[in-house]
Amino acid sequence: MPGNPTPLVNGEKASRREQILSAAAELFAHHGFHGVGIDDIGAAVGISGPGLYRHFRSKDAILGEMLNSISRYLLEGGTARAARPGAPDDTLTGLVRFHVDFALAHPALITVQERNLANLTDADRKQVRALQRQYVEVWVRVIRDAVPDLGERQARSAAHAVFGLINSTPYNRHLGDEELAELLCRLALGALHAAG
Repeated sequence: MPGNPTPLVNGEKASRREQILSAAAELFAHHGFHGVGIDDIGAAVGISGPGLYRHFRSKDAILGEMLNSISRYLLEGGTARAARPGAPDDTLTGLVRFHVDFALAHPALITVQERNLANLTDADRKQVRALQRQYVEVWVRVIRDAVPDLGERQARSAAHAVFGLINSTPYNRHLGDEELAELLCRLALGALHAAG
């Protein structure tokens, strides 16, 4: 993901939306969803708060698009890595690396996702949860291919445990990104193989 500052939106026409989503992610991560107003988000991107309504109908809509986009991005990227030909261990390594790279590149998004599911509308929460469940199932299949002794329920629990490890990155900045990425990959892969 180097060179791609945010996976939230695609295309040049969406650049203002991308700026709004990025600014909102940083603000929500630092001040909480309820601690940020439309005017705060507008000021962060150089437009008036009401000017945001040309791009999003509400602050709830910003959060909904942000978390749905994160979930879609992870599912699509994870599915693509799982489908690549190769040895099961290589596929698992690629999947772990993909999630580590995302977490390190987007700590604010990881924080927002972790803290704000309850602030989504019911429809957005259902959609995000469905996408997240599909992403977990990608991991379960890849883990079980690489660690065949692991049962399905154990693989699912192992996937969630590894997400917790990797998603700790917003709170773990003792190392540079490259060194931290290597450490997280080793820890995650070691834990998954140890589970079998």
